[in-house]
Amino acid sequence: MQASSQSTSAATSASDSGPNRAISALRSGRFERWHTDPVPPQEDESWLVTYLDVVTLLLAMMVVMLAFSEPISESFRGEKRESALDRQSPIVQSAADAGTSIVPPIPLPHPATAPARVEGEPQDMRPAPPRPAVEVGDLGQGIEVTTGQGVVRFRISSEVLFASGDASLTPEGQAVIDRLLPAFNQAPDHTIVVEGHSDNVPINTPRFPSNWELSASRAGAVVRHLEARGINPTRLRASGLADTRPVADNATPEGRSQNRRVEIVMEAPDPQR
Repeated sequence: MQASSQSTSAATSASDSGPNRAISALRSGRFERWHTDPVPPQEDESWLVTYLDVVTLLLAMMVVMLAFSEPISESFRGEKRESALDRQSPIVQSAADAGTSIVPPIPLPHPATAPARVEGEPQDMRPAPPRPAVEVGDLGQGIEVTTGQGVVRFRISSEVLFASGDASLTPEGQAVIDRLLPAFNQAPDHTIVVEGHSDNVPINTPRFPSNWELSASRAGAVVRHLEARGINPTRLRASGLADTRPVADNATPEGRSQNRRVEIVMEAPDPQR
């Protein structure tokens, strides 16, 4: 017994010596305040905050969509189906009643009523103005009458109305214009456009520096005479075109004589106005 106790005390004293004794000394005494136990690593759970935010936003969006949605009931579906079938043809209605899906045909213009179209030519859908119902009658010599779609054109030579290089109506010219008054009074809704024309021979006078002033002054003189004869001034228009619209070749005296003219145009009102 004494031998065993001695061996136990020897083992205890041996364990207190060596490395264990050094570690115990570090954890006690004056080194105890410098000793800290290692903190075990913790798992990072910050991703849960982002996940919860996304789920919350999805739930809020679903609630808003459900709040704005309209409930579809069976009676509502039946009403919509009946209203759609009422506007369809009997063939489509019978096909729908049979449970088949058919697209309603697009109505096409009837071949007999569809207007014929010529390839390469633009199609004008506006209605053409009617021909003016004006009885011209016999206007005598010096007045050439041409009619078109919605217009009547009176062409008068300048030699009949004016002296050479002048823009004042002669008495003979006034009498020629007066012969047109009955035709103008038959259509009080027609516009009267007076166009002055000249040849290409230049003119340079203090009153008429060019053919533009001469042709415009002659057209204005005719307009003033018509107004003096009782034509409504709102119907009258005056235009000087100089030699920009010749009707004959200016290389010959006969052609230049034809180009020196005054044209009075009666225009029918536009039906779309």
